[in-house]
Amino acid sequence: MAKKEITKKDINNKAPEAEKSTEMPFGKINYILVGVGIVFLALGFILMTGGGSDNPDVFNEEMFNFRRITLAPILCLIGFVIEIVAIMKRPKKKTENNNTSEQ
Repeated sequence: MAKKEITKKDINNKAPEAEKSTEMPFGKINYILVGVGIVFLALGFILMTGGGSDNPDVFNEEMFNFRRITLAPILCLIGFVIEIVAIMKRPKKKTENNNTSEQ
């Protein structure tokens, strides 16, 4: 088996691949959106709690109020949509300023 010699050209061709692998998959905006989505989800689930009765023979109407039936699920749905947007949004690529002046 013959050994292949590695030239400077081969090394230079592999350099851009190494740069691409070190890029972060999410940008600052993505992480902010993830945090906002988690806050919406937590708030929605917190608003859903309660409304039960200590005595199983007594029916409590508080279980079916606006907060638990309408508001909390809407907040959870908004939180899930924000999470999907946060994951799917592509971060802006950093462009290098090539200072080429026309003469």
